[in-house]
Amino acid sequence: MANYGTKTDKKWQEKWENDQTYKFDSSKLDKKLYTLEMFSYPSGAQLHAGHWFNYGPVDSWARLKRMQGYNVFQPMGFDAFGLPAENYAIKTGIHPQDSTLKNIETMEKQLKAMGAMFNWESEVVTCLPDYYKWTQWLFLKLLEKGLAYRKNAPVNWCPSCNTVLANEQVLDGVCERCETEVIKKDLTQWFFKITDYGDELLEKLDTLDWPEKTKSMQKHWIGRSTGAEVTFKVKDSDITFGVFTTRVDTLNGVTYVVLAPENKLVDNLTTPEHKNEVEEYKLVSSKQTEIERQSISKEKTGVFTGSYAINPINGKEVPIWISDYVLATYGTGCVMAVPAHDERDFAFATKFNLPIERVITDRKGTNPELPYCEHGVLVNSGEFDGLSTADAKVKIVQSLEKDNLGKEKVNYRLRDWLVSRQRYWGAPIPVVYCEKCGIVPVPEKDLPVLLPYDVEFTPDGKSPLGKSEEFMNTTCPHCGGHARREADTLDTFVCSSWYYLRYADNKNTDAPFDPEIINKMLPVDKYVGGPEHACMHLLYARFITKALRDMGYLKFDEPFLSLTHQGLILGPDGLKMSKSKGNTISPDDYIKEYGADVFRMYLMFGFSYTEGGAWSDDGIKSIGRFVDKIERTLDSARSLIEHNDNDKTSIDATEKELNYWRHHTIKGVTEDTDKMQFNTAIARLMEFVNAFTKYLQEDKKNSIFLKESIIDFLKLLSPFAPHFTEEHWSLLGFNSTIFNEKWPEFNPQALVKDEVEIAIQINGKIKAKINIPSNLNEDEIKKVSLENQTIKENTEGKNVLKVIVIKGRLVNIVVK
Repeated sequence: MANYGTKTDKKWQEKWENDQTYKFDSSKLDKKLYTLEMFSYPSGAQLHAGHWFNYGPVDSWARLKRMQGYNVFQPMGFDAFGLPAENYAIKTGIHPQDSTLKNIETMEKQLKAMGAMFNWESEVVTCLPDYYKWTQWLFLKLLEKGLAYRKNAPVNWCPSCNTVLANEQVLDGVCERCETEVIKKDLTQWFFKITDYGDELLEKLDTLDWPEKTKSMQKHWIGRSTGAEVTFKVKDSDITFGVFTTRVDTLNGVTYVVLAPENKLVDNLTTPEHKNEVEEYKLVSSKQTEIERQSISKEKTGVFTGSYAINPINGKEVPIWISDYVLATYGTGCVMAVPAHDERDFAFATKFNLPIERVITDRKGTNPELPYCEHGVLVNSGEFDGLSTADAKVKIVQSLEKDNLGKEKVNYRLRDWLVSRQRYWGAPIPVVYCEKCGIVPVPEKDLPVLLPYDVEFTPDGKSPLGKSEEFMNTTCPHCGGHARREADTLDTFVCSSWYYLRYADNKNTDAPFDPEIINKMLPVDKYVGGPEHACMHLLYARFITKALRDMGYLKFDEPFLSLTHQGLILGPDGLKMSKSKGNTISPDDYIKEYGADVFRMYLMFGFSYTEGGAWSDDGIKSIGRFVDKIERTLDSARSLIEHNDNDKTSIDATEKELNYWRHHTIKGVTEDTDKMQFNTAIARLMEFVNAFTKYLQEDKKNSIFLKESIIDFLKLLSPFAPHFTEEHWSLLGFNSTIFNEKWPEFNPQALVKDEVEIAIQINGKIKAKINIPSNLNEDEIKKVSLENQTIKENTEGKNVLKVIVIKGRLVNIVVK
């Protein structure tokens, strides 16, 4: 290991930095390649193996692209606001700002020790005022365009901690801190109107080079449904409520309606004799998560309110129930129940002995078993009998429209993005509340609204900023009178929803970015990160991009053109790494022993990049031995080249064999690395090293040809072992970096062998291997095979029934 390890790593990292080897050339944008890994959260003191798996292999991919002539922009930063730092502060007393900035300093050193091509001059840190000033600007622009608004909404509430919890703080329905059951409580919150972009968010997915699973998850999350909104009147009341349905054709089969327990109408609809039962049910429902409530396998529960609604299509009275399988945040929070044609409604009606009335049969009129949930023909539906489902939907909506009791409507599962957080460590929301003027945005010239340092953030039921009178008291920008600031901070996903835009213009003090620069630099060409962000960060970033486009700042529709999800590195026990399990892998110890390149190569060879797997010490030792073998091979080859030993000028069979492996490797490594199939790319390099070893054992060698092959090999190895190859590149006498060299291209002619090795089988068992000219036809191959001495001995006295030739691979002789 003489030529690699931390000493060599530092040597080349310093040279790259001093020479500004990886500085992005903003004047050459014709072949720019914006490569971006999801930035890390500095919640721990150091990088773990998962960070390395995200960043190291992508850097190797970017190095390939650089050598192919691309102008690579690969920035790095930190998603630095959020709950982990605040919870750590509550536990230890160390201020979130202090712990976060210290962790960032440590992680910067570790990322630089990785030897990646990060453009550090473009770094962003979301908790610094020069960044969150523009996060606040983004909020103001959305507010100005009507895409940010404030309303009363349910939140997670811990009765013990007496505070609001973000969804991330609720684990299996209990508070992560005290394990008290969490309930729902209404509070006034800020939202972003992401639903305005529901259609485009859905339709543009098919234009993206993203994993199909991720696109499917977003499609499901957006959940576009075309149907109708039907208005029900409450009996003996002026109250009406709307119901969204995709099956308005079944309206005659409605035998009851169901409201979400938290629906505002419930209190008005509940009769005195049902009040206690309804209140008790509402409390129980508030302690369940939405996932639990929507589970198909969950037993249906509910209570009757005592009120009745009028079916608008036939005038029948139907009871109004509440049940936890209906959510206030989806649709209208009210559901029309058609138990004969819906599985959930059928289960509910069966349990509570409610009527079940068929209104759809199949096209054969055979009345299939209930619940029948397919499309068909209407029955028991009065004037609509005999119509198909499709025709009935049109006719019934037309009938409802005449009486203003229904209309066509598109509905989404997607909900507006709740961005308020009753936490300290986040960007303050830039609005004030004035008794005279109401809600007043902070003027852009007064940004940033600085997050105060001296704040009591121990949870006691109040927003931490709300306890700082110095922060809260201000003057109204409109009238100059007394005003109070917003005490909530922004969801940290707001910070990460636009960071990819700031990287390319991070020193701008006059604007978040210069549109002229950004519209040339973006979209991001290759984005890499975990699949857990499919329906949060990735969706939010798409929304923000489209909103800024419509405001005139951007000229592109999507932030990330191509997306790859890396897999998960598990502990040696096959479980997800965690400190509590004691199975975490710290890269630092391995890097001290093996160097950054061996660690990087093990991650790329030991795992499929999109799948990951369990860590193995034996695996990294094996890669260490492989690099040792490379070094011995390179030392031997270099010695031969320098001394010109056993020189020959001809290109004979041995050179042709090595040349075959040379171009076979160029082709394979290029194709596999481009697809981020790093494990197979390194396997190709292993084959090439074996070919070198075999060639070096020859009595006579062509040192000129050998040097050409070594040069190509080092270029192919360089993305995977950048420090190691720079060292050996310099030992070959080159003064400039290998990463300014052109990536080798394979010669198809070199892959056409003069001779090929084929296996000869007898009844499926290999008996011999022979080399034959590659241009023999099938009859000639049969003849050569049957004349082989070993084959003659094994077929003597036997009847040859058939000779099967698979050209270039094998011959199978069938005997009896």
